[in-house]
Amino acid sequence: MPVIIVENLSKRFGDLTAVDNISFEVDEGDIFGFLGPNGAGKTTTINILCTLLSPTSGRAFIAGHDCSKEPSDVRKAIGIVFQDTTLDKDLTAYENMMLHAYLYGVTRGEIKTRIDDALRFVDLYARRDDLVKKFSGGMKRRLEVARGMVHRPKVLFLDEPTLGLDPQTRANLWEFIVELPKKHNATIFMTTHYMEEAEVCDKIAIIDNGRIIASGTPEELKKTVGGDVIYIKTSDNDKAKLEIEGLFNLNVSEKNGELFMTTLKGDACIPEIIKAIGEKVLSVRLQRPTLNDAFLKMTGRQIREQNGTAEDTVKEAVRAYRRRSEK
Repeated sequence: MPVIIVENLSKRFGDLTAVDNISFEVDEGDIFGFLGPNGAGKTTTINILCTLLSPTSGRAFIAGHDCSKEPSDVRKAIGIVFQDTTLDKDLTAYENMMLHAYLYGVTRGEIKTRIDDALRFVDLYARRDDLVKKFSGGMKRRLEVARGMVHRPKVLFLDEPTLGLDPQTRANLWEFIVELPKKHNATIFMTTHYMEEAEVCDKIAIIDNGRIIASGTPEELKKTVGGDVIYIKTSDNDKAKLEIEGLFNLNVSEKNGELFMTTLKGDACIPEIIKAIGEKVLSVRLQRPTLNDAFLKMTGRQIREQNGTAEDTVKEAVRAYRRRSEK
């Protein structure tokens, strides 16, 4: 059953449409990935779902509650891990957890058990009495995940949960995140710039220019690429591009100094291309379809390319609001 339902949702800021008539559903217990370049509309959508913004039109429901008409009920049903840390660095890990539990109305009889369980889950129980200011970035992230789950939300929002962490710490954090649906019966709604992280999702929606342009499982999205991707770097990319397109009837594009093209049998095609364009070839590599390839095909750019819009202003405004609230 869907725990999140979004129907014809739009959000406009003056003449700019940040979210343009999108609809999607997230099933209970799924890990759902919401992917898009900066300014695509994903942060605005998440802010609406978390009741930080009101939509211009359309409706959104979480756990059966209308995000516009029942914001208090929605907030009780969700947990949030923001990009920027919101932990109190002058409190211990346990004190941060206790404050959150009180704010969310966890009963006195359950607080200790829930906090202990959550800290054990993220492997921080032994550090429960340490000040957060002494924690590493990865430990803070794990504590925020534990804090977001202490009131047992139906949906946990993770906005770039591993941003700024080193690869090993990112991997360790994901070991905990992927267990949340099974161990805590939570639905995960996440955004990430790391395509390899999106592989863990049960379903993904790709948003660009305020519209959802594709959705499906990671494998379904990768199949839209249509085959293997061949990357070739040559001494004259312009000439090589014309030759390959003319001889092999392939659509060739260029990115970061490399030509790339899609073909069903890349391993068989590479020798023929090298034979045809000869000594101009500097390097060749073959890559099976990835989510990044699918994203590039659908949007025409890498997910990390910056494309600032009014959504960036909204994002900063929300951050400023949080900073004021913390003082």
